[in-house]
Amino acid sequence: MRRLLAGVDIGGTKCAVVVGAATADEVLFLGKRSFPTPSDPRTAIGALSEALAELLAEHADAEGTGGALQAIGISCGGPLDSARGRVLSPPNLPGWDDIDVVGPFRERFGVPVALQNDANACALAEWRWGAGKGAQHMVFLTFGTGMGAGLILNGKLYAGANDMAGEVGHVRLAEDGPRGYGKAGSFEGFCSGGGIARLAEDMIEDWRKLGRETLLGAPAADGAPVEITARHVAEAALAGDELAAVVIRLVGQQLGRGLAMLVDVLNPERIVIGSIYARQERLLAPIVLEELRREALPNALAACRILPSALREQVGDAAGLSVAMHALEQAGEAAISDRI
Repeated sequence: MRRLLAGVDIGGTKCAVVVGAATADEVLFLGKRSFPTPSDPRTAIGALSEALAELLAEHADAEGTGGALQAIGISCGGPLDSARGRVLSPPNLPGWDDIDVVGPFRERFGVPVALQNDANACALAEWRWGAGKGAQHMVFLTFGTGMGAGLILNGKLYAGANDMAGEVGHVRLAEDGPRGYGKAGSFEGFCSGGGIARLAEDMIEDWRKLGRETLLGAPAADGAPVEITARHVAEAALAGDELAAVVIRLVGQQLGRGLAMLVDVLNPERIVIGSIYARQERLLAPIVLEELRREALPNALAACRILPSALREQVGDAAGLSVAMHALEQAGEAAISDRI
């Protein structure tokens, strides 16, 4: 029987609620509501709660679920305290200072509610329903707006001593380079949407001083400047732009070095990469694998597969649902432990 689950995603610009029917092997998305994130956290939580109530009313007769909500999972950028269900001043959520996000949902809906950071939530989703299915040791990398990791070790989510495990974006890969996670030359600086754009912007002027042309940064037909994004860089590289290809190669090399560190330290079976890598695997994979073969321990690399997200653009929707399923399983394990 499928379980009726709810997922809540709290982002810096957008909030969303998803209702789904799930088993251990598959998930079916039933409905979704999304809206811009209100500046006041209590307003945001109230709006999310109302949206969930509306979705539950619409899908109360979902086939094979019994109609009753089983659990709610919340995905949010860190830092946070998952044990206490509190969000602790994330940089993209000003004013969310030690906010209880679990309590209001538990009180209103009377089901288990759990909170995880977005990388952990996506890792659970890919492990349960995506490219990590069946693995005992898996790493998920966000590679989107930022670079973070969710870790599945020995068949369990590993969050660390205080929910800070997997903050690979902060690791410095070079003495100089794009700034990310507050550090120049960091993993996030080279391997994130903003980092790729900044890297391209930094290289354009020197490229043109050498008398070379590039599609990057060229004004639009009306003369207005065009904002450079990671997507623009990839499109230009596919179109044969030499500078864009240089940028992609540097990003791929740094991604390969970061992956080599994870392969050597954690010895995972799979590393699943979302967002930009999933969209641009064709461009990045050959460069990444070349660097991995140069940097990683051969025996560890032989045991590991590098895969794009299988859930693709739905990984964010699946993330909260996977946290809800995780909460149910933990509640069940606790009940068994209490009976022993």
